[in-house]
Amino acid sequence: MAQILIRKLEPQLKTRLQDRAKRHRRSMEEEAREILRGALNEGVEPAVGFGTATAALFRGIGLRDGEEIAEMRGFKPEPVTFDE
Repeated sequence: MAQILIRKLEPQLKTRLQDRAKRHRRSMEEEAREILRGALNEGVEPAVGFGTATAALFRGIGLRDGEEIAEMRGFKPEPVTFDE
């Protein structure tokens, strides 16, 4: 992991960072990381998982009323045979 050193930090800013870290029950270092993450992630689209992306892709073109797929609870799957 990379490291960063911040020089000439105003005493009031350090105090505010300490207070905020205490409120969030984090170290000052972890609090600074969270502040940086939040600031740098503003306006960035969050990563979308495969399931969410797939659902969005097919939203609106799904089954019509009466075409619902019944649940298969209790159904015992059988292995597929390729015998003719």
